[in-house]
Amino acid sequence: MLSLTSKAIAMSTTLRHLRHLVFCLVALMPAAHAQEKELMIYCGITMVRPITELARQFEQAEKIKVTITQGGSEDLYQSAKKSRLGDIYFPGEPSYRDLHQAEGLLGNYKLVGYNQMALFVAKGNPKGVKPQLDEIFRKDLNLILGNANSGSVGQETKQMLDKAGIYPRAVAKAALMMPDSRAINLALKRGEGDLALNWRATAFFADNAPHIEAIDLPTNVAKPQALLLIQLSFSKNPALAGKFIDFVASPEGQAVFRKYGFLDNRQHR
Repeated sequence: MLSLTSKAIAMSTTLRHLRHLVFCLVALMPAAHAQEKELMIYCGITMVRPITELARQFEQAEKIKVTITQGGSEDLYQSAKKSRLGDIYFPGEPSYRDLHQAEGLLGNYKLVGYNQMALFVAKGNPKGVKPQLDEIFRKDLNLILGNANSGSVGQETKQMLDKAGIYPRAVAKAALMMPDSRAINLALKRGEGDLALNWRATAFFADNAPHIEAIDLPTNVAKPQALLLIQLSFSKNPALAGKFIDFVASPEGQAVFRKYGFLDNRQHR
């Protein structure tokens, strides 16, 4: 049998081990809590690829999870407004911020680049489309446009054609009205149309470049549109959201945007 002294020593050793275990668990708790942090980004379809690449880099650096919800810019805003979940809103053009700013959900933001509208045709331009906006009215071309009520590409198309005084006529001419830039490109690649108006950068994506060609319009017709990365006022991780926005706006982030065909946040053509 163990003596009282032996029992005391054994109990003391056990208590030391328990204290050490508790200390280790407490020490690990902040790290575990940090790993549970998550950023949620509402991202317009056109910018998903560069944002995804940058989000993966940010995840590794900060040991967090970044979730990207993608869709049309207006649909995304309404989803964020209804759910009051998420941290960052990234619409395809700045008019969405102007439209919804008074509602108080959109906070600090940074300019992270530019995109602009272009005429899209099949690779090689088999129909000989010229870099002129009135080409959309050619009788031998089936036209594809974006829906102004769902995504930024449709909204920008409407604004551009309204400025030229031809939007109702263009909608009447369109063979298809699509919800976003991805759907426009898919329809064009399937041969469902001959000509489309779409965001220029998407023509340079790896899955589009072999099939689609962008024809640039004059900048007085297709004005480069600012891309604003906006923090949501109800973000549960505002400091982390701000850090991600700074990262995207940094030279490192800008290099990723240029790789995907976007214009630099310091200059545009």
